[in-house]
Amino acid sequence: MDTLKSGAAKLGINLTTEQIRTFETYFNELTEWNQKVNLTAITELGEVRDKHFLDSLTAAAAFDFHGNPSVIDVGTGAGFPGIPLKIAFPGMKLTLLEATGKKVSFLLNIVAELGLSGVEIVDGRAEEIAHNPRYREKYDVVLSRAVAGLPSLVELTLPFCSIGGFVIAFKKGDITGEIVQSENASSLMGGMAKEIIMVNRELFDDERCLVVIEKILPTPPQYPRRPGMPEKRPL
Repeated sequence: MDTLKSGAAKLGINLTTEQIRTFETYFNELTEWNQKVNLTAITELGEVRDKHFLDSLTAAAAFDFHGNPSVIDVGTGAGFPGIPLKIAFPGMKLTLLEATGKKVSFLLNIVAELGLSGVEIVDGRAEEIAHNPRYREKYDVVLSRAVAGLPSLVELTLPFCSIGGFVIAFKKGDITGEIVQSENASSLMGGMAKEIIMVNRELFDDERCLVVIEKILPTPPQYPRRPGMPEKRPL
């Protein structure tokens, strides 16, 4: 975990001893639950540390999470990237959205086990929850990691984003094609591409980036479309 501390420091995040202990507890719970629930294929300490914990923290390169922002993690799975960011920036208000019941059970357990406050866990699909007034256009930041291709992803995420807020999508490899293909969907959702931030190559052995989209106009009420449509028929 010393490597997590030094890696986070390269991202401008100074983790305390207590925060490192919290990450250790997270890892232990994750691997224990993973023996009975399929949470992740990555279970070795070094890989969890780098590919889940540290990768999640790279979002700090795209947004300053110190100001107690409201954040939703769409398709969070076992809590990535939302929970690592919450550990590092405890003041943020976090919603974890997940549609798989067993993963929701893990999230309820781990949030309690880690003693995290200001975290809401929502069981449901983005296509449906985004039409709920409680969540629609309520967030400063919408996070999504390994959920869908960018053309589909903007329809699943931008409806949650408030005007002036941002979607931060975690991507790997050459995403030039995805960027071009997502322009129409992004525009329809009220978004505008802001920047692509390359992640520090010292931290990973592959090419990673953060795609940042700003919300500039309200999302039309018909979006997102019914469950499955954003991925089956990208706009």
